[in-house]
Amino acid sequence: MKLMRNRIAGAFLFGLIAAHGPVLPTSQASALPGAAPPTDSASWVRAAQNQFEAGNYPAAITTLQSAISQNPTSPDAHYWLGRCYGELRDFDSAVKEAEKSVALDDKNSLYHLWLGRAYGDKADRDRSLFTAKKAKAEWEKAIQLDPRNIVARRDLEEYCLEAPWIAGGSKDEANSEVTAIAALDPVQGHLARAVYDIAGTKKLDLAENEYRQVLLAKPKAIDAYVEVIAFFGGQNKPSDMETAIQGAALASPNDPRLAYFRGVERVLSGTDFAHAEEYLKSYIASTPNRSDWPSHAGARVWLGKMYEAQGKRAEAAEQYRAALQLDPGRKEARARLEKLEKLEKSPG
Repeated sequence: MKLMRNRIAGAFLFGLIAAHGPVLPTSQASALPGAAPPTDSASWVRAAQNQFEAGNYPAAITTLQSAISQNPTSPDAHYWLGRCYGELRDFDSAVKEAEKSVALDDKNSLYHLWLGRAYGDKADRDRSLFTAKKAKAEWEKAIQLDPRNIVARRDLEEYCLEAPWIAGGSKDEANSEVTAIAALDPVQGHLARAVYDIAGTKKLDLAENEYRQVLLAKPKAIDAYVEVIAFFGGQNKPSDMETAIQGAALASPNDPRLAYFRGVERVLSGTDFAHAEEYLKSYIASTPNRSDWPSHAGARVWLGKMYEAQGKRAEAAEQYRAALQLDPGRKEARARLEKLEKLEKSPG
């Protein structure tokens, strides 16, 4: 049972990413060698956040452990420590730290949101209905504490669409969340309705209309465009995908993810492979590998597809192997690599 951490509409492009927010602002800041150490636990946490944003999760863990040694009752330190463990796919430790943050500050909606996500990751790995139910309960608690927490509402909507009824799945509940989200934010309402149309009613034409409404609204946040880009990519509509990319670029022209989107669009359209290669390699080289952004493994797969289209089998196989090193569970990369290896061994 696959639970959360990936927008249904975004699975085509990104695999297991959390395209839903909150997304941290991009920062190149990190703890620099030789820099003076922080003087209090709050400063340690801020330093760890910079390391987290830069993708240096082991360093952030070390920094946060220093913060906790100074102040064991800091809920923020435990919250960020759980986030770091989640990025490293140590879901047991992620749950442990997220539970501590909630125990220290039970009225914090954000902490309950991320405890729910930690439970969701653990439930996926363990195939545990019991843990899955705990994830749902945390999202419900997050919403109870802050009814305007749209991120938690969208997590709950997707859970209700994806989970079996025995684990609390319910299309009616999901639809109720869509209504509540739309009342809080029309753009998020269109995105939530699109997900419902895809997973709940299987009506892709209705979902497409919702995504087009998002483009017409010209949202200021790039993450709304990310979901639209993913949908049109999944429908193999590169021209519509390009329109959404242009909107995203207006919203956030320096967002590093734009290189990934532009590369994928060019691979799909079958044109301008030179720039597609440049964009995808640039994305891999210049961004941290983080769960709420397109994965480096995914970028490798798209490079492999591009090389295959050009008849460059050896280069394609190299990219698929690199993708599998990063993410051994990536089925498409394994299937394409096995096909190429069979062709290599076949006579003639």
